[in-house]
Amino acid sequence: MIYLFLSILFNAVLFVIVKLFAKFNIDALQALVVNYLIAFFVGFFFLENEINTSEIVQQNWFTGSVLLGFIFISTFYVTAITSQRNGLSVASVASKMSVIIPISLGVLLYNETLGIIKIIGIILALIAVYFTSKKETGEIQKATNILFPALVFIGAGTIDSSLKYLQTHHVAVNQIGLFSTVTFFCAFSVGMLTLIFLTIRGKIKFSGRNILGGIALGLPNYFSLYYLVKMLEAKAFQSATLFTIHNISIVLVSTFVGILFFKEKISLRNAIGIGLALFALYLVTY
Repeated sequence: MIYLFLSILFNAVLFVIVKLFAKFNIDALQALVVNYLIAFFVGFFFLENEINTSEIVQQNWFTGSVLLGFIFISTFYVTAITSQRNGLSVASVASKMSVIIPISLGVLLYNETLGIIKIIGIILALIAVYFTSKKETGEIQKATNILFPALVFIGAGTIDSSLKYLQTHHVAVNQIGLFSTVTFFCAFSVGMLTLIFLTIRGKIKFSGRNILGGIALGLPNYFSLYYLVKMLEAKAFQSATLFTIHNISIVLVSTFVGILFFKEKISLRNAIGIGLALFALYLVTY
């Protein structure tokens, strides 16, 4: 349970930092690339064993780590586009609704069973995510604009599902730190190549504030992934229960942080969502 709590905590910290990006006019892509570099150095600092490049490449999880690095930064970039085109609420709902993907794969791949109570809890959790997250009037006004929310949904669900698969079959307990570190380096590499390409095309300008934003994001980002994998390794709950608790808790904590620290107003729809979320947590847990 401690790993679940820490994963939720660090994800909530990420929410606060990303929320501040808009206030300080920080470019998300540049900050994200710096963040992945910082996360890599943080992971490197906490590693107990020396990094042997030739041995890392031979690990069963290495290919998955490379692919995850690409999916990490791609999903974040698509999320940013979705926020700009469709509104932040659409991006948030698409991301958290993706819990359907790892839940479905948990049933299909790991023979996990879902009782009627848990199924009701999961459905209520999905409804709660929508009601709690929808704080603005972002809508999908054109059929063509559904592409980006769909990519966010697929990307976020793929990340959770891939982490579950790699943790179950390939990542040993004593290699979680190394796996997290390598994954962040892969994400940084993909992001750096993207920045170089955009710079050559004159599409981007660098700023010191973006670097500072990335540094602030890097530390909690590393631990959000590290404790997520540790949470999966602990096997305290089935995938369906675990991912539902994880995602709905992040939505709840983020909502309360927004109310307390950013003076966000809570509507009747949000209040209903919070109530449904608490009831859903009770059903899937007990």
